[in-house]
Amino acid sequence: MRAVVARRPGGPEVLELAVLPDPVPGPGEVLVRVRATAVNRADLLQRQGRYPPPPGATEVLGLEAAGTVAAVGPGVTGWSPGDRVMALLAGGGYAELVAVPAGQLMAVPPGMDWLLAAAVPEVFLTAWQALGRTVRPAPGEWVLVHAAASGVGTAALQVARELGARTIATTRSPDKAERLAGLADHVVVPGYDGFADEVRRLTGGTGADVVIDLVGAAYWAQNLEAVAADGRIALIGLTGGARTELDMGRLFARRVTVVASTLRARPLAQKAALVADFAAWGLPRLADGRLRPTVHDLVPLARVGDAHRLVESDATVGKVVLAVSEDGLVPR
Repeated sequence: MRAVVARRPGGPEVLELAVLPDPVPGPGEVLVRVRATAVNRADLLQRQGRYPPPPGATEVLGLEAAGTVAAVGPGVTGWSPGDRVMALLAGGGYAELVAVPAGQLMAVPPGMDWLLAAAVPEVFLTAWQALGRTVRPAPGEWVLVHAAASGVGTAALQVARELGARTIATTRSPDKAERLAGLADHVVVPGYDGFADEVRRLTGGTGADVVIDLVGAAYWAQNLEAVAADGRIALIGLTGGARTELDMGRLFARRVTVVASTLRARPLAQKAALVADFAAWGLPRLADGRLRPTVHDLVPLARVGDAHRLVESDATVGKVVLAVSEDGLVPR
């Protein structure tokens, strides 16, 4: 099979299309013929040598994929060759074939093409883990989403809306702010003084009940000013740094709960439970259009370096999808 590997750490130029042995599905696994995958910031970090795969995972990049079932391993029930699926992966999505634990598969909703299906698993499952399972907002509560133009950010805004929350998005780009206007109740472009004062103004002085933070250290102090009493902060990204000073008195003063979450290294049972939970809630909404992945561009797998450059440019809104096969280039 064709697959993308980075044989040494570096820039997009180290990505190469190689020919590797076809994977064989083991017990409890399904072999998927990949039509499309998508680029995540974790892929950029892996390429740079800063985010190695978990023990036992393939070195091939790619944390999600959409395609058809090619074969099933021993003990697998519920999936058959030809089924249209999308998958959460520990790696291996930038390839023509990938072996996936059966619990990490979801059916592609009828009518959804490969372009959109490939952009679903990583971002919507990340958003659902935070908003649906960890810091779930009550109807009418305020949810503040940072880096809202990212794939996870655009998914989180939609999930929050479907849970009945009111939303505030932040982005540092005025152009992105215009493109986010249809996804959020309010969009804030942080200035020199940050975003906290504007968030408190928009919420009538109370602050955000839930903060979904993909930025990390750079926004920590402002988050503590923007969050409401008894608020919850879900830390799911560190694009703005991993180290900052913590004033624990601020946490006590507002009785703030802080949780941190990642997906890739979770045990298989936890991933399967998350996938099943989101599938029950989210697939009907993806089928009827209440949820829809935001896709910035579609790039052929042979131009994977260009796709990484595009994501690194920070000019994207939503996901950059890689077409692995010819039918991944066109709507179904």
